Amino acid sequence: MGFTSDVGRRDLIKRSAALGLITVPAMSVLSACASGGDDDTKKVDKGKKSAKNPLAVNESAALDVVIFDGGFGQQYAKDAEAEYAAAFPKTKGKVKHAATQKIQTVLQPRFNGGTPPDLVDNSGAEQMDMGTLVGKNQLTDLTPLLDAPSLDDPNKTVRETLRPGVVEMGQFDGKPVWILYYAYTVYGVWYSRTNLAKLDVEYPETWDDMLKVCEKAKKKGIAGWTYPGKFPYYLPFSLYPFIAKIGGREVLDAIDNLEPNAWKHPAVKAAFEAYYELYRKGYILKGTPGLTHIESQTAWNQGKALFIPNGSWVENEAKKTTPDDFQMAVSAPSGLDKSDKMPFGTLWASGGEPFIVPKAAKNPEGGMELLRIMLGEKSTKNFIKQVSSLSSLNGGTDGLDLPPGLASAQQALTKAGKNVVNPRLQDWYVTLQKQQIGVGALGEMMAGRMTPAETVKKCQKFADDTAKDDAVKKYKHV
Repeated sequence: MGFTSDVGRRDLIKRSAALGLITVPAMSVLSACASGGDDDTKKVDKGKKSAKNPLAVNESAALDVVIFDGGFGQQYAKDAEAEYAAAFPKTKGKVKHAATQKIQTVLQPRFNGGTPPDLVDNSGAEQMDMGTLVGKNQLTDLTPLLDAPSLDDPNKTVRETLRPGVVEMGQFDGKPVWILYYAYTVYGVWYSRTNLAKLDVEYPETWDDMLKVCEKAKKKGIAGWTYPGKFPYYLPFSLYPFIAKIGGREVLDAIDNLEPNAWKHPAVKAAFEAYYELYRKGYILKGTPGLTHIESQTAWNQGKALFIPNGSWVENEAKKTTPDDFQMAVSAPSGLDKSDKMPFGTLWASGGEPFIVPKAAKNPEGGMELLRIMLGEKSTKNFIKQVSSLSSLNGGTDGLDLPPGLASAQQALTKAGKNVVNPRLQDWYVTLQKQQIGVGALGEMMAGRMTPAETVKKCQKFADDTAKDDAVKKYKHV
């Protein structure tokens, strides 16, 4: 979402779902400071709990906030902080705001010393590793925030106002919720309504129709698909919900849980064979295996390919090369056939932009209250207008003039209803998802260097090796 470097962009993908691009350094840093988070004597006294102050915020205590200064910028957070100061006038001049692109570098000494901020937007290329933070007991459980009345409707809890999958994304092992993902990303197959109309076709809801559309495009000298071949972990953005549609969400759960033979499920095999057919029939844009995310998006914007797997940040990220009449849109993956377990419209959507309240924060109640304000309708609409992204609040778009891609993402979510899947592989097991399954298996298959059967076998081996690795903390769906 507006990153100018490949490293920053690749990490942003993970923000929508993936966590901790630089896992090893983060682990070493945080393991060294694991004893620095339990000194409650430094915390401010709690305030008086009331209907207007359900989290018992100390109404005169200072608040310390650090925001990642990336694609979303920082103004949306500053605006929410102003709302906080208005709600608690005695904090005027005491709300400290800092922004950085180097989260780990800036905050490492503070975590080491047991003096972290009260609220952190833990994003970017130097994002602190979430699994390590959770494993070292460095975070505050956000359950009190989720169970508090929402800002706009006291009859609904904050939890009840969130989009599907947001709470689960913040859970690693059991019921505690360690992370609140503020943005909300819709993944799927992105396309131009204008370019489909030029071919006199509509978005294909079945795979047979997808192949027909691609064949028609090929005759016009247009590729059916492209993707970031240098970063092929984009492929799962449409491939994983395709697998779920074919075999049910339990197939993805088994994969996430590292269950034996999970990758050998018939739904995985069928999905791989379908995608491989795109390569075999020449429907992939020539040279795609060598393209970056920006290069593939630019080729797509130029009309060289019809479809691209991506997330809803693409509209903002690709806006410099997007034609005015492009009419960007996203759809859930096409289905395989009538035997699919889930209906058309099944897609992957999940939280992004992870906010955390450190356990050693002096004013954790204040940090949670600021998040409660951010999840109100006023702050949500402000966020949407500023950065062209949905927030985790289930709503907030009424009355707003949304750009085409974001409007389409909202429509796709509405169509999906309860059929939203949220694979956890990419935030539970980063190396497995990105380097091994993404680059080492799917990238090879889509470049024609590995068959679907070989790819299934390779993915299963990677998963089995991870399951046997005692150095990797394991997580399971609850």
